[in-house]
Amino acid sequence: MAVTIADVAQAAGVSKTTVSRVLNTRGEVDASTFARVRQVIDRMGYVPSSGAVGLARGSSRTVGMLVPSLTWPWMGEVLQGVVDTVEAAGFGLLLFTCNRGAESVARFTGQVSARAFDGLLVVEPENTLDMVTALHREGLPAVLVDDRGHHPEFPFVTAANTEGGAAAARHLIAAGRRRPLVITGPSRFGCVRDRLTGFRAACAEHGVPLDLVVEGDFTEADGRETVRRLLAQGREFDAVFAHNDLAAVGVLGALREAGIRVPDDIAVIGFDDIPVARHTEPCLTTIRQPMREMGETAARMLLTRLAGQEYPTAPVVLPTQLIARRSTPAL
Repeated sequence: MAVTIADVAQAAGVSKTTVSRVLNTRGEVDASTFARVRQVIDRMGYVPSSGAVGLARGSSRTVGMLVPSLTWPWMGEVLQGVVDTVEAAGFGLLLFTCNRGAESVARFTGQVSARAFDGLLVVEPENTLDMVTALHREGLPAVLVDDRGHHPEFPFVTAANTEGGAAAARHLIAAGRRRPLVITGPSRFGCVRDRLTGFRAACAEHGVPLDLVVEGDFTEADGRETVRRLLAQGREFDAVFAHNDLAAVGVLGALREAGIRVPDDIAVIGFDDIPVARHTEPCLTTIRQPMREMGETAARMLLTRLAGQEYPTAPVVLPTQLIARRSTPAL
């Protein structure tokens, strides 16, 4: 069995706090005790946990991060932004996913109880916002990345989804397109509603009707099947705005199968700017979400709070950016 801090304390004849002070090289321990405890640590092969190292200083110097899954296309960018920021500040990162549902949540809450980390970053897994809110009310500093329109009572960082949707519409209208198809994500997500609101407003501003809106599920398969179905029904459209790049990849595949030229016959624009957008045929015009910057910003907000300063009082909204590639006409 693994050696614990309690085992070391018992073998050295000291308290667990004293062992922790030795691990932290704190000055409160006299030289002979310090040497004795270090000998026991070396002899027993004890490897301290972050919790043990932080016991004496009241901080683990570790940030927790709770995410739905690492398979989301943009999760790596968010995570890299977080890692770069917390490591530069001398903190570690403890990552939790919800791949196993209730089992994963139970493991996570156990780590909260053990005070294994000082604060929490969240990319919200389904049905966990109430739990995280309760933890925050109990004193756990937390910051949400991509609030999905839920507007929690604790700080969050999000992207300018409404402006991104409007930029997509303006780009297609400037290219002469007047019969757009919009394939949204699930309507329960606030970002989906915001993107559609922005797109619809820009169309109305230019007198372009928006008659073809289909709710999707953010997957490549759904984008492909939606376009296949609409083409089979004889529905006419000269542009597609897919609410994420994966769905847009499916759209491109369905149009290619049907012998429809992109962008000559139908222009396609996505949302996110995940790496695959640069490698589709044709490469995909999209609205870039600043995912790495969102991770960096959320981590800085949390570290600021852990340093004893206040959170921002308003949501932090980072700008989106149109990235024009060959799936829409050159302007």
